[in-house]
This record gives sequence, structure tokens and C-alpha cells, in this order.
Amino acid sequence: MEILGLRGGCDLLDRGCAVPQPGAAHLWFAASFPMRRVCAWIRALPPYPTLALFSVPVILLEPVKMVAAYMAATGQVLWAAATFVVGEILKLVLIERLFELTKTTLMKVPAFAWAFNRYSRARTWVRETVAWKVVRALSLSLRDHCRQWRHSASRHHAFRNKIVTSRRFAHNQMDC
Repeated sequence: MEILGLRGGCDLLDRGCAVPQPGAAHLWFAASFPMRRVCAWIRALPPYPTLALFSVPVILLEPVKMVAAYMAATGQVLWAAATFVVGEILKLVLIERLFELTKTTLMKVPAFAWAFNRYSRARTWVRETVAWKVVRALSLSLRDHCRQWRHSASRHHAFRNKIVTSRRFAHNQMDC
């Protein structure tokens, strides 16, 4: 399942330099926090209350932006950025999880079904354009270069540590 083209795992941890993609984070969330009763309750909701349920993550996590702004204003810029990013990713994960649970119910709302179908067609059209294919190819190439760089940097670091350790050992042997 994907929303807004965000899918995959956390590429930052798995693959090196790429951007974290919260699209599959809802699957991790579902596996880590199984809440069968809550999920069953959400699935049993009628269409319009289901649509209203999407406001809950927004209402709960929107104040995180204000907290991040206050932190930035008081000079805690890195903590502010981290707070903002974590809040936004959490909001996306929760909304995507809700969408995963309620897509069939939401399609019963005529305006939502119309908007989602338009969005799906537009997304498909954009992905068929030459510009999208070029940017996608460049991003995949950049990701591969980052992987290679990270691999060579880790080998270089291990080799350097081995040399430093052997020099320390040789230096300690000369002191005796």
C-alpha cells in the first residue's frame, strides 16, 4: 500500500544514504503493535465516521509543529528539526495505517472515491512521463553510489583501524 508515493522501508537504515520512506512503516507499526480490537472497531465504522477518524492523528500531532517552532526560537534548532521530522513521520504512518484499514469503507463516500480515482489517474500519468522516469533513474543511481561509497568507506575504516592498532602494538613493543 502506498500513499503519496511513499513506500518501502527505512532506506536510511537498510541501504545507506537514501531518504526514510514511511510508506511501509505502517506495516512495521501493525506488526509491532497488534491491536486487533481497535482495528476491528475501525473497520466496522460507517463511511463518514471513518472519514472523520482521519482528523484524529492531525489533531493530536499538529501541536508538535508549535513545539518545534518554540524550540527553534529558543535556539534548540537540531532538537526542533528532529521533533518536527518525528512528528510528521508519525502522523504519516498513522494516517497511512488508517487508510490501509479503511480504504474499502472510504470508497463508499462518493466524493472521496471521486477524488481518490482522480489522484490515482494523475499519479499514473506522472509516473509515465519522461521526466519522472529520468528523475527516478537518477535517484536509483544516486542510491547505488551511496551504497558503494558506504561500503568502501566502511572497508577503509576497518583497514585504517587495523593499521592504527598494529602501529600501537609496535609502538608499545618498542617501549619495553
